[in-house]
Amino acid sequence: MAALREELRAGAHHSGLSAVTLGVFDGVHRGHLHLLEALRDDATRLELSSAVLTFSNHPLTILKPELPVVLLTPVAERMELLRASGVDAVIPISFTHELSQWSAEEFVAALIDELSMRHLVVGPDFALGRGREGTADVLAELGERHGFTVRVVKPLEIGGTAARSSSVRASLASGDIAEAAAILSRPYTLSAPVVEGEGRGGSVLGYPTCNLGVSPVLALPADGIYAAWADIDGARLPAAVSVGIKPTFHEDGPRVVEAFVLDFSGDLYGKDVRLEFVTRLREQERFSTADALAAQIARDVEATRSELGAASARVETR
Repeated sequence: MAALREELRAGAHHSGLSAVTLGVFDGVHRGHLHLLEALRDDATRLELSSAVLTFSNHPLTILKPELPVVLLTPVAERMELLRASGVDAVIPISFTHELSQWSAEEFVAALIDELSMRHLVVGPDFALGRGREGTADVLAELGERHGFTVRVVKPLEIGGTAARSSSVRASLASGDIAEAAAILSRPYTLSAPVVEGEGRGGSVLGYPTCNLGVSPVLALPADGIYAAWADIDGARLPAAVSVGIKPTFHEDGPRVVEAFVLDFSGDLYGKDVRLEFVTRLREQERFSTADALAAQIARDVEATRSELGAASARVETR
């Protein structure tokens, strides 16, 4: 119990009474932003500070370690996005075996003691404490006993469907980059250091690519070729990006992300590259020869220029 209380104290840079929400907030998508807007509005109305608690590790890694966890955003990026939402404090907390055994009452007691919580904002499916005992109704009863109010915020719907992290992952898995961006309220991005690849892009195909060492827990778009923007040392450059197993050279290789950055020459090894996916150009294909693949890459590069030029024009005319 002491560990969580220490994390709460360390992260609570504000003073006074607070309004609180908590969760994983993977992706910090439009549904999350809708909840955070309610938190800020309530905090202003009640003259409280606003605080967001986010788990630095996904609870499933403790509750069901046999299940794979696929994340939309690494913790550092999630923290940045949450801070950018305008709340007063963003506090990372660790989900541990000990914490999984806390009752809902023990958890809210820590929030009251360490954050002076007087208001709690949650979604309708939220539950807190051992065995998910702390439903919204239970939390409201605890609030009456311990002096805090509870607001349940209805989910934000987009096209009749609730905006959820699972919806973003499903859109990515189908290659629907536009749908993922619509739920996120921003383009989907991947950031990773450039690692050594197979060395075939420049020497065999004539298109040197940078291979990204993407964390295995991060969600990837469906296999295919994408037009994207590459952020390298602050420069924003067009890139044709391949996601998949390189079927021309491998029958069952590992999934990799590699980008040919247009209008760029230089050594990228060890540098961090951020890819902002704009559109899917085509599915991955197996070609009979390297020359046939190189010819298709040339067409992909031209399609990338065309797509990104059109995307820039759309942004400029808004």
